Order: sequence, then structure tokens, then C-alpha cells
Amino acid sequence: MNNYILIIMQTDILVIGSGIAGLTYALKTAQALPHKNITILTKTQSDETNTKYAQGGIAGVTNFENDSFLKHINDTLIAGDGLCNPNVVELVVKEGVDRINELINWGAQFDKELSGTYKLGKEGGHSENRILHHKDVTGKEMERALLESIKKCNNINLINHCFVLDIITQHHLGYLVTKSTPDIECYGVYVLNLATNKIEKIIANITLLASGGNGQVYRSTTNPAIATGDGVAMVYRAKGRIENIEFIQFHPTALYETGVRGHSFLITEAVRGDGGILRNANGEAFMERYDKRKDLAPRDIVARAIDNEMKINGTEFVYLDCRHMNQQKFKDHFPNIYEKCMSIGVDVSKNMIPVSPAAHYSCGGVKTNEFAHTSIKNLYAAGECASTGLHGANRLASNSLLEAMVFAHRAFEDTLKNINNTNFTNNYNEIPDWNAAGTTAPKEMILITQSLKELKLLMSDYVGIVRNNERLQRASRRIDLLHEETENLYQRTAVSPQLCELRNMITVSYLIIKSAQLRKESRGLHFNTDYPSKQTILQNTIL
Repeated sequence: MNNYILIIMQTDILVIGSGIAGLTYALKTAQALPHKNITILTKTQSDETNTKYAQGGIAGVTNFENDSFLKHINDTLIAGDGLCNPNVVELVVKEGVDRINELINWGAQFDKELSGTYKLGKEGGHSENRILHHKDVTGKEMERALLESIKKCNNINLINHCFVLDIITQHHLGYLVTKSTPDIECYGVYVLNLATNKIEKIIANITLLASGGNGQVYRSTTNPAIATGDGVAMVYRAKGRIENIEFIQFHPTALYETGVRGHSFLITEAVRGDGGILRNANGEAFMERYDKRKDLAPRDIVARAIDNEMKINGTEFVYLDCRHMNQQKFKDHFPNIYEKCMSIGVDVSKNMIPVSPAAHYSCGGVKTNEFAHTSIKNLYAAGECASTGLHGANRLASNSLLEAMVFAHRAFEDTLKNINNTNFTNNYNEIPDWNAAGTTAPKEMILITQSLKELKLLMSDYVGIVRNNERLQRASRRIDLLHEETENLYQRTAVSPQLCELRNMITVSYLIIKSAQLRKESRGLHFNTDYPSKQTILQNTIL
């Protein structure tokens, strides 16, 4: 038996994740409710999030002379390929401007022209220049500003190195809970505190899930190591609703480095917005053969085009040509990209940058309504783990940070209305301790690491940019075997972050595969060669 000791913690509001969604929500609730306790959990350092690695920027209509809400709405709907919720698109675009201004008031600094106006970039799928950015580290700058504001709030407790194991519901009180169960309720979470090696039972009246994405299920991804789909997997186990998870966005231009797998360095779309040109192994600018928007077509189109060029030429990458661009401007706007390229011997003024697509963003996730409610009571979700209806079948570039802030704010507004209507913290003794009886430490880590390699391989080869029924069927059979083996290991060994992440990634991979099998068409980011055309009936895939 393991040596875990259970600690009980009570908090008014619990936030899982310290990216832009979680921090925005926590900061707003802390300022509006100074007598309430807010606890933020993050499984590594507080700034190690997908937000930190967002290079390009945040989309918003701030120049009404050339741009408009209608243009941004239409661009989003076109990118979403018929599956966006138009009402959600409108509210995000219109409310997003206020959220951006709030972030600026909190101290976030976006690049400006000499005149003092904000520099506005243009990315794929956008009809106008509307992307605010801080060089090529926009997400990092936004996170910095939020964390500095968070530190000033005495009623926020930010705990690093906490791995959330499961959401607590009626299931843990001994009731049978299924997807048909009405009024499933969230009472808090079980957490493995990695700093103390203790399992903590955290009871909360309201919980916000802001756990990020799932890019690590693929062999090559722009996501950091923490992006293992934990939130989606936990909600699915708790019988919550998952939506449109088959739509995985592959960023067209991740830096290709021989032998490097896992976290790929992102070459932001803003480079193409400033004039970068994609070329194949023969040096040909090929995007004009695929879309009239050429290098600034939406990401799904560009990623498939690159994938096709790589297959035609038998290469593992294409090139992004920046040699003709103003080199001083490139260094000023993209200093980290310039330094990274130089570190591997690529001088962008003389050499083309080798790039290939990498898993980047999950457009689906935990199904929410317009106030970030999930199908589980007292549980909100925001950020990449959520499926709000904004992105549809394909996310428009730089809409993700905007979406995270808008729905964090909407969850905050709804929390103000409901915070006094729930009180689980007085009944925490009814919730059982974490049961670790009969488990031992794993004898061989190879059982976990090898399964992880197999998972990434099957997802990359069978459930990637281009899919077909046979590949999906093979992936389904293999994921079932991995699930069986991992569940057996989970039942008889002590919990660890490595085992729990593997378990979560297998669950998310199963959901991606199952949703892809249910969609009998090609739409947006889901391209199945057995169904090359779109169907006339549009529907969300809900599991």
C-alpha cells in the first residue's frame, strides 16, 4: 500500500489551470468577492501553460476605420466551416474588445507604432489587420500581466505542482451516475500534491476548469508537456458532455528539427502575415494551387496543402521563405524566432526555414453554454479545454486568447449570481477519502513510457491531418488494447503523474477517434478521404 496521507481543504472557488482563462476568472472573482477564498491549482509552475507559448497575438476589432465587428464575425464563421454557433461568435467578437482593454489596464503591453497606435498584424483567414501582439511572445506577456495582478490579491491561493486526479460528484457518494443522470453536481476534486506527496480532497462551492489542450497525444506538437487533455478526460469520466473533439488543428508551420519530437518550436502565422512564403522541396511557391488566399488561407487548408506537398515530394518538411523580407523588421517583430533559427544554423536572411505541421489546438472539448456552464452543475469550463461554439470545425487564428477571456468573464458574471446558492463546504465529511488500498509502486516505468510511445505513434499515423475509415478502425482497436492495459495498471499501482497523464491521454485519444468515426464527411480540420465532400446536414458530435 502507498504512503499517501489525505488532507482536506475547503475553498469557495476552485480554479484548475493557470492560463489566461483561469487567471482572468480568478482575478475578477477575487476583486469582486474580497471575502471569498479562491484557490488556483496548476500541475507545474504557474506560468507553464499553453498561453505562455501563444506567439502570434490576440484578435480584436480595435480599428473601426478599416475593420468592423461584422468582418471579424464573417471571418470566424468562414473558418469554422458551418459548425460555429453564430450567437457565440457575435458575443465573443463584440465583448472581446472590452476584455482586451481590461487586460491592457492590468498591465499587458502590446506593440505600438511610432504614432502611439497599436501595431495590428494579419494572419490566415483574417480579412483585415486586427491582431494585437507583443513581439512574438504575446501569450507570455499576457500571462505576466495577469500573474502580477494575481499576486496583489490576498484572497487568492495559487498552489503549484498539484495534479488533479478526478472531479468529485455523486458517484463518490455511492450513487449510480450515468450520462442520463439529471443534475450531476461537482463538489470539488481529488488532488495529488507533488510537493508533499499527499492526496488532498479539495471541496469547493464552484469550480472552473481551465486545464488547457491535448496536443501531447501526438508525436509532434507545439504544446508544452503539460497539454495532456486532463480536464476533458476527467469530465468524460464524470459523465459530462464532450463535443467536437475530432477537430484537432495542426499548425502549418512548426520548426522542423531533425530528430526532435514532442514539443516543436512554433513559427507564428504572423510571419506569413508579414510576407513569408511557403515553398516546397523544389523551391516552388505552392499555396496558389490550393487556395486563392495563398499563404494566408485558413490553417486547415494550409496544413493539408503542406501535408500533400510533403507526400508528393517524399520529404518531412517544406520551407518558409523570409529572405525577401525586411530583416530588421523581422528581428524586431520576431526576436525569439530569429534567435531560435540562428541557434540551429538557419539565418533567415540567407536560408529558408524548414517547417512542417504539428498538433496545435483542440477546437472541441467540454461542451459549454454561453455562460461557460458544463453539463455538470457548479462546474464551469473555459479556454482550450472547452467547446463553446466559437471555433466550429476550425479555429480562426488568434481567436483562442480572445475566447478564453470572454468566457472567463462570463463565468465570473454567472458566479456572482450563484455563489450564495451552493454550499458544499459544510458537508465535506460526506465525501469519502481517496481509496488507495491494495496498490503498490509501479515496478517498471517502461510499462508507462512504451504505452505512451505507442499512443503518440498511432494518433499521428492514423488520426492526423488526413484520415480514412481503415486508419480510424486500426486506431480504435489499438486504443482499446492500450486502455485495457493501462486501466489494469492503474487499478493495482499507486497513482503518479506519469500514469495519470497516460490514462488521460488514452481517454482523449479514444474520444478523438470515436468522434472522427461518427463524422461521415470532411469538414474543417476533419478530412476523411472516404468522405471527401461535405454533407448538407450539419451537426455537432457529442459524446
